[in-house]
Amino acid sequence: MPPTPSPLAIRALQTLALPIHPQRPSITSVRPILRLPHPAPASRSFSTTTPHLTTLNQVRRKGREVKRERRSLSPALVGRPEMKGVCLKVGITKPKKPNSGQRKTAKVRLSSGKVISAYIPGEGRCGEQDPK
Repeated sequence: MPPTPSPLAIRALQTLALPIHPQRPSITSVRPILRLPHPAPASRSFSTTTPHLTTLNQVRRKGREVKRERRSLSPALVGRPEMKGVCLKVGITKPKKPNSGQRKTAKVRLSSGKVISAYIPGEGRCGEQDPK
């Protein structure tokens, strides 16, 4: 009587042997290879570097730190960069150390009611104070 092959040998032979009736893929069994939750964006963001992700140990040790939002350099002009205003006072300002020179500035009352200090660009001072 020939020896019976072990179950491991039978399984190896079954995987190597070609099936007699090859199965055709049915329509229901065919799935897309790549599924995107939303369509790919048309334009890429400015930065191509990946955001800094925290590791599991960092989360366990000190938790996730929320980055604070940057303060605006011109909070009076947020959302409206070309606001109308009235020039209250024109003057010359000296810059902080180590810079030197004379910067032409003006105090301006915006249409929103806020008073801001504005820089007058250019070489000469062309801005004039508004008559009251």
